[in-house]
Amino acid sequence: MVVEVATFDWKGGLSGLKGVLTPNRPLADLSWLRVGGAAELLFQPADVADLAAFLKSLPENMPVMPIGVCSNLIIRDGGIDGAVIRLGRGFNHFAVTSGGQIRVGAAALDAQVARQAAAAGYDLAFLRTIPGAVGGAIRMNAGCYGSYLADVFVSATAVQRDGSIVTLKPDDMEFAYRQTALPDDLVIVEAVLAPPRADPGVIEARMQQALEKRAASQPVRERSCGSTFRNPSGHSSTGEVGEVHDLKAWKVIDDAGLRGARLGGAQMSEMHPNFLINTGTASAADLEELGEMVRKKVFQHSGISLEWEIRRVGKPAP
Repeated sequence: MVVEVATFDWKGGLSGLKGVLTPNRPLADLSWLRVGGAAELLFQPADVADLAAFLKSLPENMPVMPIGVCSNLIIRDGGIDGAVIRLGRGFNHFAVTSGGQIRVGAAALDAQVARQAAAAGYDLAFLRTIPGAVGGAIRMNAGCYGSYLADVFVSATAVQRDGSIVTLKPDDMEFAYRQTALPDDLVIVEAVLAPPRADPGVIEARMQQALEKRAASQPVRERSCGSTFRNPSGHSSTGEVGEVHDLKAWKVIDDAGLRGARLGGAQMSEMHPNFLINTGTASAADLEELGEMVRKKVFQHSGISLEWEIRRVGKPAP
């Protein structure tokens, strides 16, 4: 049986915390898509020790879910049971180590990290066009234009559900295309990356070129989480992480006549049909149901079963 906040003495049981603890906190304003219900309990820790103490103090059977800026997440309209963790300013640091590596907090935004790294002569240009924060980028092995987080990953510090702090190495991650093997309730707090060195001006030019390329082909001004579905399994010359998929999700969606398809306030982009958009009035149910409709019709048209790249969490509205 899952312990609910309504029956858990969170004020008495979680005293002494330095962070912000809020029951029944609406999450739509924290969501990239501006949809979703409330967290039963939202905790924004002050530092790693605060986070560890919080997790250790929770009842063992209370669910825990970390979220970031939710740039790859649909939070369902009924909200999220249990405790939701969101890292803030105490987790957005950036530093170049004496060994020439990058130490960065999990809440640091990908685009900002790319810019800071470039200024120091380190090439993390592939992060420049990825919305979201480093913690999420690690968890989903984010990447674009042939470069992936796994390519530069050295280690990560994380807090486990029981409050213990662990160091994760590449073998612990099991990096794969758009995924890792990390448990859902593990909270990444920091990462060490080893990007290649390059001239700052050259990196800046590459990032600007990538931004222009993205703006020319993707609806960057719309409320979207980027690619909705993973590219169908293709072939790779190496079979390693970062494989090149021959078949593109946008193409099979387009071939099925679903470019611009709508349901309620949700739409598959006219510009890029693998982008699921909140046109301004969508509910989480609209977005998820449109995605499922697309999956069904693509399968009927081509026999291809698309897999969600966007995570859907929480429960539907009653």
